[in-house]
Amino acid sequence: MVSFLSSLFGSRENFISQNNADFAKTISDKNVQLVDVRTPEEFSESHIPGALNIDVKNQNFSVKVDSLDKERAVAVYCRSGARSKVAAKILSDKGYKVYNLANGIMNWDGPTEK
Repeated sequence: MVSFLSSLFGSRENFISQNNADFAKTISDKNVQLVDVRTPEEFSESHIPGALNIDVKNQNFSVKVDSLDKERAVAVYCRSGARSKVAAKILSDKGYKVYNLANGIMNWDGPTEK
């Protein structure tokens, strides 16, 4: 279990975790692909405008994210930041440039929609 967690959360991250202000600036670039990695139920309750929902817990997550454009950066978020770190690692390992909302949408002070 420790080696599994180390592989996901090791000290060598290939993505950038950002606070609210920096993440808001990143996603204001219309070229950035915004992905909410929570469940569809969580997404339907509230999400950042313009976000695409691809559930990181879905067994096909790795295949579904292949539809994203590798030439464009990807910004990911979840509820608290834990699942989005997993997603960010998967995406960065696939060659995407990835930004992660460090503390998730529960601490997000920007706009949301249902």
